[in-house]
Parts: sequence; C-alpha cells; structure tokens
Amino acid sequence: MKSNINIILAFLAVMSLATGGIFVKLSSLPPINTALYRILFSLVFLFPFVYKKIRAIDKKSWVIILFSGIFLAIDLILWNTSFHYTSVANANLFVNLVPFTTVPLSYFLFKEKPGKNFLIGLSVSVIGIMVLMWGKFNISGNGSYKGDLLAFLASVFYGLFLLSVYKVRAKADAATIMFISGLGSIPVLFLTAGVTEGIMIPQTSREIGILLGLALCSQILGQGLLSYCLGKISILLSSVIILSQPVFAAIYAYFLFSEILTIKEILGIIIILTGVYYAKKQPEPSVTSCPQV
Repeated sequence: MKSNINIILAFLAVMSLATGGIFVKLSSLPPINTALYRILFSLVFLFPFVYKKIRAIDKKSWVIILFSGIFLAIDLILWNTSFHYTSVANANLFVNLVPFTTVPLSYFLFKEKPGKNFLIGLSVSVIGIMVLMWGKFNISGNGSYKGDLLAFLASVFYGLFLLSVYKVRAKADAATIMFISGLGSIPVLFLTAGVTEGIMIPQTSREIGILLGLALCSQILGQGLLSYCLGKISILLSSVIILSQPVFAAIYAYFLFSEILTIKEILGIIIILTGVYYAKKQPEPSVTSCPQV
C-alpha cells in the first residue's frame, strides 16, 4: 500500500515537472537566466524550512548534494537552450530518456539489477513515447540536430542528478537536499548566464509571476517531491515514471493551448502508462535499503 502511495506521489512530481517547459516557453528572459531565477526563487522559499537542518548534514553528504546541484544546473542550461534549436516535442522526447543513464549506472553503483518485468516495461514505455510524439517529432532542419543533442545531454545530467540525490536521500530530507543542491546550481548558472546572455532582472509582474510559477511548480513541488520519492522507491522505477512526463505535457497543451489529442496520441499515452505499470512490478527496496554514505 505504501509503495502505491509513493508511486502516486512520483506521478504528481512528474506532473509538476511537466509544467517546466510551459513556463520556460512563456518566460521573456533568455533560457539560462530563466533557469537561474528558477533556482534562486526556490532557495528563498525553502530557506525558512531548512535553515536549522542544514547544519546537521555531514560534510560528505554536503559535497555530494552540492555536486548534484551542478548536474542539475547543467541539465537546465542544456534543456532550456535546446528549445531554441528544436521543437518542444523533440526536447521533451530526448530529455526524458533518463533511464538510459540511470539504469546502467544504478547497476554499477548500487547493484540494482533491473528485472525482466522492468526491462519489458521500459521498452513498452519508450515505444509509447515514440507513438505519442510521432508526427510532432521532427528529424529535419539544420538546427534540430543540435537541439536534440542538447536535450539528450540534458537527460544524462538529470540522470546524474537523480543518482546523486538517491545516494544521500537516507541522510537528508527532500527540502534540505533541494536547498543545498540549489546552492551548488547557482554559481554555475550565474557564471554561464553572465558570460553567454548577461544577467537580466525581470521587469514586469508577468515576468516575475512566470518565474515564481516555475520555481514553485517545477523546482519545489516537482524536483522536491521526486527527491522525496527517491527515499521510498528505487531509482530504476523513478526513472521510468519520468518517461510519463510527455503524457502530462500533452494533456496540459490540450487544456492550455487547445491542442487536440489525436487517437494516435491517446494510444501513445495508454502504451506509456501500461509500460510504467508493468515496470513497477519489480520489487521495490525499503527505505532502510537506501544507499548509505
């Protein structure tokens, strides 16, 4: 029963993460500046809840969490930038290929061997993503390949972020991890934005509102809740659930932008969710089995 609740929470996290692309597209600031304020505003929100807890974190865990923030910053830089070179559909497709990073690395680092059901479910979910995105997915165009590559590289660094969080989840709560990782992200984002775009300050209430929405929905609720779930379910299952993000992105597009869901897209959604359901049949580790540092 607890496992099912945690799986539902993981889906809620992915639903929140799926809003990220919408806020990035709506933001009038350049992509890296947008990522910078996403993290900066989240730190302001999180500080009152964690300032007493961060002192209790041991030095080794601090270092690991800070490095996870560096991975997250690189992920955000690559993914936000990819929107300028490829379609939203392509960016969402490639950035969600996280299992191709987490599955092999979790086996070598944590000895979590994927079972038969998991591999079948993963394969089914990937097929579902292809069905969902087919038609929107564009393999032509001179800039598309660059954007697709950036989005896929973003998935690699996001996978490294998840693995780092999974490593320390037994030592710190989700809010503390998100705060310390944010401290690791800020210098990377600030320097990169300063060199490539110049640091910009949001001028209007609309700009601030979009950035606040990005920080609250995608960073705190999305990343934070997913970090919480990494203490409850395996990194393998979490990475497969992330594959469902395009499902929620398509649903949001239907309600927000009146993008009609075709029969093919509905079929893709059903296939993805079937794959996730099949993958979750793999036995889950208990909380006490989370890797120790």
